[in-house]
Amino acid sequence: MSTRLESERFGSMLFAAQIRAARSLLDWRQDDLARAADVGITTIRRIEAQPGPVMGYVSTVLRIQAAFEEAGVQFTDDESGGIGVRLLNRPKLSAKATGKKR
Repeated sequence: MSTRLESERFGSMLFAAQIRAARSLLDWRQDDLARAADVGITTIRRIEAQPGPVMGYVSTVLRIQAAFEEAGVQFTDDESGGIGVRLLNRPKLSAKATGKKR
């Protein structure tokens, strides 16, 4: 099983199901993700409602991925076409992700 690194982003696709699963692992609501990734809540809703690979601006997808990775989520895929997410050692969430001021 290989992991997705930002440098490999264009070789692999992020799926809406992975985003929903990653939010669940972190116990994040859609607005938590929107805040952490600095994208609009409407964008998160639209992306998560689509089946299959995420469609949209690459910069938006990269911000979403980076927010999850900063929170300890790793996106996975394998040669047989399987996709997934896993939670690594969960780092302390940033104030941006939790909406709390430091």
